[in-house]
Amino acid sequence: MSAVAHLPLFHSWPLAEQGRHFDLGFVIDSVITDAIPPGDIDQLGMNHVGCWECDLADNSLIWSGGVYDIFGLPRGSRLTRDETVALYAGESRAKMERLRAYAIRHRRGFTLDAEIRPAAGAPRWMRLVCAPVLEGDRPIRLHGLKFIV
Repeated sequence: MSAVAHLPLFHSWPLAEQGRHFDLGFVIDSVITDAIPPGDIDQLGMNHVGCWECDLADNSLIWSGGVYDIFGLPRGSRLTRDETVALYAGESRAKMERLRAYAIRHRRGFTLDAEIRPAAGAPRWMRLVCAPVLEGDRPIRLHGLKFIV
């Protein structure tokens, strides 16, 4: 999708609205899309989707296969958050980091359309849906969905 035709989406939302923002996860289950070879996704007419988590204690990542595909990385690769954040285009990276900090500080979810520069392939737009996971009132992880828009 060209940057001209694409109007980026970004906003913050309260955790009470999480069900509204994660409905896509019920429509396209990453377990199903992970079983489909990446090259076959386009033939099905589906935007590839993946689930992810980031542990706030050490910034370790857990990704489903779809997220690796979106970023053009081999499935199962050991990655650091710094390495993957570097794949975001400059302005999108800055917006994502601001929204991430706000989500952690205020215990809110967010949605962001971000331009990424995959390790393999041309730059593309990805929608990031994120929400903190709380232990009591303290955010301990972020989790969400990423998919091509």
